[in-house]
Amino acid sequence: MDGQASLDYAVLAFSYTGPYLASYSSLPEFSLSIWNWHKKVVLCSQSQPGVEITAMGFNPMNWHQLCLYNENSVTIWHIERNNEEHVLKSKPVKLPAEDGFLLNEHNDFFTHPNIQDPYFGPVLPSSAIAGLVGDEAVTFRPKDDIQLPVHTTVHCWTPTSDLFMGTEEGYFLKIAADSFKANVLHQKSSSDSKDERMEAQNVVLLSMAFHKDGLYAAGDDGVVRCYKVKGNAFLVEDCLEVEEPITTLNFSPDYVYLLVETAKGSLFAFNPNDYEDVIQLLNASEGQFLRADFLVPGSQHCVSVAETGELHVWRVDDGTCISKLCLHTMVTTMCCSLSSHSVAVGSKKGHVYFIDLCTVETPRVIHRVLLSESPLQFMHYEQSGQFLIAATAEAYIFILDALPTKLFQVLGYVALASEIVDLTVFYDVEKELTEVMALLCPPEIKRARVEIFNLPSSIVSDNEDCINERGMLNDIIIQKRTYDLDYPLTSVVKRKDHTVYGYASQAPFICKYQFTSKLTWKDLPVTVSERRIPSKQFGHAVLRMSPHGKWLASIAESGLLYIHDAGNLDVLTREHCHSYHGRGIRSLAFSLDGQSMLATGVQDGTLVCLKWKKIGERKLKDATDFGSYLLNNLNTRITRENNCLKRMLEWAMASGVGYDSSAESSSQLSFKKSSGIELAEEDEYFKLTQGRPVEETWLDGKVQKAIREETMKFASQKKVLKDRIKELRKKIQDMMFDNANAPKIEQLEQQEFNLDIEEQERQQIESEKEVARVRKDIEMENLANCFLREVIKAECWDSMAVKGRSIKTFHTTLEVQNYPMKERTAEEKIMLERVLYTKKIEAVDAKLRKQIVEFQSSVVEGEKAEEGEKQEEEEVHSLMGSLSSKYGGDTSLLYPQLEVHTREEKICQIILLRDIIYQVKMTFNKEFDAVTRLKEQEISRVNERNVRISEILQQLELQEKIWVATLSDNEKPEQALIVSESEIKAKEYLTPVQKAKQKIMAKVEHRRRLIAQRENARERGLMDMMGGVLEVKKEDILKLEIPLPPCASKPEELWNEEDIKMYKEYEKKVKELHEEREKHRKMLETELRKLQSSVQETTQAFDEIVNRLFEKKVRSEMVINQITSLEAVKTSRAEVDAAREAYDILTAEDKLLERGFRKEFSDLPTHHIDQLFKLYKRRPRPPRTKVHVDTLNPYGDRPGSAKAHQDALAHLMKGIDDMDEPENRPEGLDLASWEHFCLTRRTKVESEQMVKQKALTLAEMQTFLQKRIEEDEKIRKDIDQIFTELNVQVCFFLFMFLFTHRNIVKLGYKICCTTSVGQLNNRSAEKSVIKLFYKNSQNFTLLREQKMRYQLDLMVQFLFKQGQVELEGTNLIPDYTDAILINRSIVEELNSTIRAQGEKKVASMVESKDFRKGIFQLEWEHKKMQMQVEDLNQRARDIQKLSVTKDRQLFLQVINYDSRMNHEVSIMEATLNFLEKVHKKNMKQREEVIKELQKLIHLKNIANQKLSKALQEMLVVVSERRHIHEATDSEQLNQKIAKEHYEDIVQRQQLVDLAKAQAQELSILQAEVERLRMRTFPAFFDVHEF
Repeated sequence: MDGQASLDYAVLAFSYTGPYLASYSSLPEFSLSIWNWHKKVVLCSQSQPGVEITAMGFNPMNWHQLCLYNENSVTIWHIERNNEEHVLKSKPVKLPAEDGFLLNEHNDFFTHPNIQDPYFGPVLPSSAIAGLVGDEAVTFRPKDDIQLPVHTTVHCWTPTSDLFMGTEEGYFLKIAADSFKANVLHQKSSSDSKDERMEAQNVVLLSMAFHKDGLYAAGDDGVVRCYKVKGNAFLVEDCLEVEEPITTLNFSPDYVYLLVETAKGSLFAFNPNDYEDVIQLLNASEGQFLRADFLVPGSQHCVSVAETGELHVWRVDDGTCISKLCLHTMVTTMCCSLSSHSVAVGSKKGHVYFIDLCTVETPRVIHRVLLSESPLQFMHYEQSGQFLIAATAEAYIFILDALPTKLFQVLGYVALASEIVDLTVFYDVEKELTEVMALLCPPEIKRARVEIFNLPSSIVSDNEDCINERGMLNDIIIQKRTYDLDYPLTSVVKRKDHTVYGYASQAPFICKYQFTSKLTWKDLPVTVSERRIPSKQFGHAVLRMSPHGKWLASIAESGLLYIHDAGNLDVLTREHCHSYHGRGIRSLAFSLDGQSMLATGVQDGTLVCLKWKKIGERKLKDATDFGSYLLNNLNTRITRENNCLKRMLEWAMASGVGYDSSAESSSQLSFKKSSGIELAEEDEYFKLTQGRPVEETWLDGKVQKAIREETMKFASQKKVLKDRIKELRKKIQDMMFDNANAPKIEQLEQQEFNLDIEEQERQQIESEKEVARVRKDIEMENLANCFLREVIKAECWDSMAVKGRSIKTFHTTLEVQNYPMKERTAEEKIMLERVLYTKKIEAVDAKLRKQIVEFQSSVVEGEKAEEGEKQEEEEVHSLMGSLSSKYGGDTSLLYPQLEVHTREEKICQIILLRDIIYQVKMTFNKEFDAVTRLKEQEISRVNERNVRISEILQQLELQEKIWVATLSDNEKPEQALIVSESEIKAKEYLTPVQKAKQKIMAKVEHRRRLIAQRENARERGLMDMMGGVLEVKKEDILKLEIPLPPCASKPEELWNEEDIKMYKEYEKKVKELHEEREKHRKMLETELRKLQSSVQETTQAFDEIVNRLFEKKVRSEMVINQITSLEAVKTSRAEVDAAREAYDILTAEDKLLERGFRKEFSDLPTHHIDQLFKLYKRRPRPPRTKVHVDTLNPYGDRPGSAKAHQDALAHLMKGIDDMDEPENRPEGLDLASWEHFCLTRRTKVESEQMVKQKALTLAEMQTFLQKRIEEDEKIRKDIDQIFTELNVQVCFFLFMFLFTHRNIVKLGYKICCTTSVGQLNNRSAEKSVIKLFYKNSQNFTLLREQKMRYQLDLMVQFLFKQGQVELEGTNLIPDYTDAILINRSIVEELNSTIRAQGEKKVASMVESKDFRKGIFQLEWEHKKMQMQVEDLNQRARDIQKLSVTKDRQLFLQVINYDSRMNHEVSIMEATLNFLEKVHKKNMKQREEVIKELQKLIHLKNIANQKLSKALQEMLVVVSERRHIHEATDSEQLNQKIAKEHYEDIVQRQQLVDLAKAQAQELSILQAEVERLRMRTFPAFFDVHEF
C-alpha cells in the first residue's frame, strides 16, 4: 500500500472488526490515516502538525472509535461515514493534574465584574494586574495557575467503551465514554486486614489486558495484578511477580493463558486461574546482542555476547540456550577461536577475556589481559588459528598468540594514523600467509585509506627481533603498505586474487579494486575503482566474506542481508533478518562450512540463525569441501589446545593482579585471623566489591620499560641539552630586553625573535584554509536561506492579491486583521460568470411570467404597505438565512431557500454563496484600508505636533517624555522582507578592494569639506551685520540680557544723579524683561497643554474607529461562518436526498418484482404458479453462530463487520445455488420454466440485498447529516455566547472609564440605555419551523408524487435569538425533522389548554400523595414492631446459650475476688523490679569493658602517628639518594646512546639496500613462477580450487 508519509509511519493499529488499519506518520506530516487494507485505499486522513503519538488502538466493540495518546494528551477520534465519505472527528480528554486533581479551566480574558459593589474597584484580569500588554496579555497565566497534566503510559478498552489508563505519576485513570473526562481511581482497603499496604496505588503501569475476572495490569515493579473496579475504587490482587519491569500483557485467543513480556525481552505464560502454572518461554539478555559466532566446527554450538557482558551458548539446530556466563563488565566485541574451543571477548576498558568452552555447559574465564585503556573495537581470529588480531579505539592493532599453550602471549602492536573504520583478516591457505587490512578515513583527505600488513611466522618464533623496545612491530618485518582510494568507505574485504571490495559511505555502491602493486608511505597515488555496482541497501552497511572466499555478504541498517557471488557480484539470495526500526543488522558470521549464518540486530535484541534452503550443489559443495579441508588441518591442533585448556585454572581477580596497598592486605589478613572465618570459597560478588586492584596495561608496561632504558642510556645527553636550552632561552631574553631599550627606529618586531618561522607559516596557511572553508559554508547556508526565503515569499506574499496585515489602536492592545486573499482562478471566474448569466436569464423570465400570468392589484392600503415594508426588512434575512446583505454581500441573486429544488439550482446557490463570502471580505478589506490610511495620516499629524511640543519643552527647559506614534511590524508586514542595517549585529566584512575604495572616498569627502569651509563674503557679512540670521525671533530677544550701566562698577557713595537715573532705567528694563518672559512662558505652557490634549483626543477618536472596525470584523466572521455552515449542510442534505431517492426507487422496483411474479408465469397452470410462488418467497436459513456460554472473552460477540456481511451474502447465494438444483422443481414443470424461475428468484434476492444495503447506507448518511446540523447549532450558540460576553466587557470597560470623569451619571445612563434598547431590538424575530415527512410509496404513481414533494420539502435556515426555540426533547440541539410551519395563535391556544389540564393533574397528584403518605407511615410502624419482637427473641436466645468459662466460675466461687487479683499483681511487680536490677548490673559491667577498649585504641593511634612521621623522613632520604645516583652516570650514558644510535642508522641503511635487491630478485622469481604455473595449469587445478 502506497501511503502519503514522506519518511515513515510511527504507529500502526488494526481494527478488531472489519478490514481497517490506522496509521500515524512521523515528521513532517504527523497525519492520522484510516485504511481499508483489503482494497488498499486511504479512507480519510487528518493532520496534526507537531503532535507526536506514543500509541493508539481501536475500540474492540466499535471500530468507529480510536484512542491516540502521548505523554501529555489523550484524544478519542470518531470515524463518521457518509456513504463513501469518511470523516475524522476528535474529542480531547481532560486529564487530571500531576497532583491527581482535575484541572480548573477558567477564562482569564473575559472577566465578569460586579458593578453593584464598586468599593474595591473593577475585577481586573491577571494580565492587567501584571501590567502586560499585547499578545502577552492574552496568553499570560500566573505561575501558580499553571498545572501540568499527568503523563499517560498505557491504555485498555472495556466492553462498555470506557478506557483504563496508567500514568507515570502512578495514578490509575478511568475515562468515561460519554463525558470524555478522566477520573482517578483509588485503591479500596480490605476490611479483613487493617495493616494492608497500598502498594498498587503508586505503580507506574506499562501494560494492560482486560479479562472477565478484571483488568490485568503490570508496570515497573514487575508484578502482574488483577484490578477489580467498582465505581471510583478498585481492589487489587497480586498474580505474578518477576524481577524485571513488565512492558507487554496479552491474552491467548481463548483467554486462558496470559503472555507476559519484560523490558529485557523475557517471555512468561501463566494461567490466571492457576497461579502455580508459570511457564518461562524465553530468558532474554539484559542488553542488546553485540556479536555472535560459531564454535568450532560450527555445526553444533554457537556463542553470543551482549553489551552487559552476558555470554550465552546456544544449540544451532533448535536454538536452545545451553549455558550462560556473566563477565560483569561492558563488552564491545567477541570472536571464537579456530584452533581451540575458546572465545575471546573484548571489553570497554581494554581487557580481553579468554573463556574455556570445552564443556559448553560450564563456561569459565581462564585468562585476562589488559591491552590498553581504550575500548576494543574489532577482534578477529585468522583461519590458521595462530593469531588473534585486536584493534582499539586509539588506532592500535594488537597481535596476540591465539594458542592456550602459549598463554595467549601479546606479540606486538601496529600503530595507525587515524581511527579504524573496519578491520579484515585474510589467510592464504596455499602460501600460509596472513594479511591484516585496516580501513581508515582520515579527515584531511576525506577519502578511504587502506593499511595492509602481513603476519609472518617469525613474529612468534623470533618475537624479540621483530619488535622494538616499545613492543611495536617493525614495518620491514610485517611489510606494511598503504593505498589511498577514490571514495570514502564503511567496510572492505579481500579475496585471494588481490581483489578488494568496499562499500561506499556517501552512496549505496559496492566498489571493486585491484591491489597488485606494493607501495610505501612515500608514494600514495589514489587507487581508482574498476567497477561500481549499485546496492539496494540504505544506511550504514558492512561487507563480510565467506570462509572459502566465493560469497560476499552485505548487511546494513535496512535489516536486509544480501549475498552476492564474489566473482561477478550477482545477487544469490536476499533475506529480511531484522527490522529497520531497530537500526537493522549489527554483525554477521559464517560457519566454517558455509552452511549456516548468524546475524544480530542493533536494537531489537534478537539473534537470527540462517541456513541455506536452495542453492546450486556445486556452490554448496565448494564451501563444504573448503570447511572440511581446513578442519582436517586444524584437528590435531584443536585436540592439543583443548587439553591445555582443560588443565588451565579458572582466572580470578586475585590471581591476575595484586593490590596497590600492602597495608590493606595485611589488615585483611589480620581480620581473617581475628575473626576465624574461612573465606576460601567466597563468591564472585564479594571479589568485585573489594578494593580496586592496580592493573597496568601491556602497552603502558612496554612504554615504561622503554622509558626507563632510554633514561638510563641518554641521561648525560639530556642534561647537556637542557643546559644548552637554558642558555639559549637566557640569551634570547637578553636580546629582547636590549631591543625594548633601544631607540624606536632601531627596534626589531616581535616576530623577528621567532625561531620556528616554518611552523608559524604553516599555522597561518592552515588558519587561512579554515577561514576559507568556513566562509564557503556560510555562503552555501546563506544561499539555501535565500532560496527558502524566495519560496516562502512567492507562496505567502507575491501570490496574495490582498496582503495580510493588521491595525492596532494607540492606547489599548486591540488588534484587527484584514482578510488575506488570493486572486480568483480563471475557472472560478468562468463558473461565476455562467451562474450570473443564468440568474439574469431567470430573472427576465420570471418578470415576463408575472406580467403575463399573474394579476397585480394596483390599489394597496397605506397601512398594509407600511407593515409590509417592516415585515420585508425582518423576513428577508430569515428567509435568506444570512446577514450578508448588511456587510457587502449581494443577496439579490440568491434563490429563496424554499425554492431550491434541482441539483443545478443547489450548485448555483453554492457558487453564489462563495461569491458573497468573497464580497464580504473585499468590503471589509476596503474599510480596513481606509482605516489604515487614516492611521497613517493621524501619525503624521501627531509627529508634526510632536515637533512643536519638543520645541516648547526645549524653551521651557522641561524633561517630559514625548509620546511617539509608530506602526508595528504587523501593520507594515513588508518590513519583514527588508533587512535594515540596525538589525545586523555583526561587524561588516570588507574585502581589501572595498577597504581601499573606502579610504579613497574618505579622502575625497575630507577635501570637499575643506573647500566648503573656505571664506565666504556673504556669510561673513551676514554674521557681522545681523548676527547670522535674516529675521530676529521674539524668543531670541527674550533670551538677551540687559547690560549693566557703567556706574554699577562704582560704589553707591560715588554715584551722581546721572548714574542714579541710569541705574533706575536699568532696573525698569529688567523688570519689563522679566514680565515679558513670564507672559511668554505661560503662553507656551498653554500651547503645550492644548497640543497634548489634541493628540490625546484624536488618538482616542481613532481608537473608537478601530473598535467599531473590530466589531464589524467579528460580525463579518459570523456571516462567513453562517454561509459556510449552510453550504456544508446543504451539500450533506443533497447527498441524503439523492440516497433517499435511490432507496425509494429500489424499494419500488423490488415490490414491483414481487407483484409481477404471477404475470411473469401466467402461461403456467395455477397449481404450478402457487408452488413456484412459495418457492419464490422461501430463503435459505442463515448460518448459526455457536454461542459459547462459558467463554472467558470479556468482549463477547463483537458487532458484525463488513467481512461478516460478505460471508452471510456468500452463504445466502450458496443456498440459492442449492435451491436452484433441478431436483427441487415441482413435478410436471419443464426445465426451461424452472431455469427462468431460478433466474427471476435470484434477481429478487439480489434486489432485496441491495435494498438492505441501501437502507443501511441511508441510515448512516442521515446520522452524519444530523451530526453536522448539531455541530452547526453548537457553533451558533458559541458565537452568541462570545458576542454576549464581548458586549458585557465593552460596556463594563466604558463604564469604568467614564467613572473617572465628572459627568459619570449622564454618560453612564446613556450607555446603559443604548445597550438595553439594542438587546430589545435583537429579540424581535419571528419563530418558525419546518415540517419534513416521509412515506413509502406503493406504486410508481405514488413514487412520482412523493418525489415532487421532496423537491418542495427543502432545508431552510432561520435566524433566531437564543431562547426563542421551544421544542420537547432531551437533546441540547433541537431536532426539526418533524416540524411544520404554523401560526402563532395556534400555539398560544394549545398552551392555554395545556395549562388548564396541568393544573387539574397537579391537584389530583397532591391528593394521591397525601393518601400514599398515610400508607407509608402505617407500614413503617408495622416494621418497627416486628423488629422489636425479633430483638427480644434474640436476647432470650443469647441468655440461654451463654457459656460459663473458668474466669466466670472463679468470679462466682471466690468471695473476695478483687483482693486475689491485687495479690497477683504485686507478685508480678516484684518480679519486674528484680529483672531491672539485674539489667543495670550487666550494663555497668559492659561500660567498664568499653572504657578499657577505648584506652587501648588511643595507645594504638599514638603509635601509628610515630610510625608515619618516621616513614616520611625515610622517603625524603631515599629521594635524595636517587637524585645523586642519576646525576653521576648521565654523561657516560649519553655517549653510549649516541654510539648505539649511529650503529643502528648504519645497519638500517644496509638492510634497506639489501631489501631493495631482494625485492627485485623476488619480482623476477614471481614472474618466472607465474610463467611456469601457466604452462602447468591443468596439473594445479584441484589445488587452485581451495
